[in-house]
Amino acid sequence: MRVVIGGGTGFVGRELIRLLKSKGHEITIISRQPGPGKITWAEVQSRGLPPCEGAVNLAGENIMNPLRWWNESYKQDLIYSRTNTTRILAEAIAASPTPPHSWVLVTGVACYKPSLQTHYTEESEWTPFDFLSHLVKDWEAAGQLPENSARKTRQVIIRPGAVLGRDGGAMKQMLIPFWLGLGGTLGSGRQPFPWIHVSDLAGIIAHALQPTEKLPNEPDVFNGVAPALNTNFEFTKELGMVLKRPTIFPVPGFLLDVFLGLERSVILTQGQKVVPKRTLESGFEFQYPDLSSALKEITGSK
Repeated sequence: MRVVIGGGTGFVGRELIRLLKSKGHEITIISRQPGPGKITWAEVQSRGLPPCEGAVNLAGENIMNPLRWWNESYKQDLIYSRTNTTRILAEAIAASPTPPHSWVLVTGVACYKPSLQTHYTEESEWTPFDFLSHLVKDWEAAGQLPENSARKTRQVIIRPGAVLGRDGGAMKQMLIPFWLGLGGTLGSGRQPFPWIHVSDLAGIIAHALQPTEKLPNEPDVFNGVAPALNTNFEFTKELGMVLKRPTIFPVPGFLLDVFLGLERSVILTQGQKVVPKRTLESGFEFQYPDLSSALKEITGSK
């Protein structure tokens, strides 16, 4: 296939490109800056989508950027970087004389309200309740194709949890304090911790790009999380065990509220029990279904 990827230079994008190229697919990256194998967002707006069989959007400002203070300017950047790029791609797909057969948008599990009891599947109904859930709603709405285009292109939404890998994402910031023996639970530690290994997220995206004989009336939704249901405490202890380091320095929730902002700290201090029901029913097989196998691969431990 020929696949166009918005935001392909990021952590997940690099892994997805590696996987797709290993399967013989041709990749074009949509980026803010031109370069070999790249086109710009402005070019997509003015010239339309290049011929392709699949389109993916991974673009968006990093929500956990440690260099950005939580304020209205940053929140507007988070919204615009996601909804604008998604809208550009969706409009280009709708206007294309030869649209791709698959359109994959990667959003997040923040749409599901944090709970210690509720198990969320792709079929769970949800209503926006805070900034991040409203962001997901607007994000996914921006990718919706008009009815005539939806008859030609399969729409897929993937909602990942925390993406774990050795070259970026959440682990990049966690490993240093853990290696130094300063790792610990965040807040109470009882909060669910939905996660996925970056290789599995790339695998789900590649799986979703495959053509299907019958197009559904609504977008297919896949929860991009490992089938294991873990808490922050379990993640912390498992990572400490894999690294052979103590995990005795908990981080109080109020400190995270102060340094990250209340609306952002909930990503770490609260969580959702998310189940990849449709992901598994689609036939996808996880390489790293449990924390132990995922963390050992990431840290290079045996």
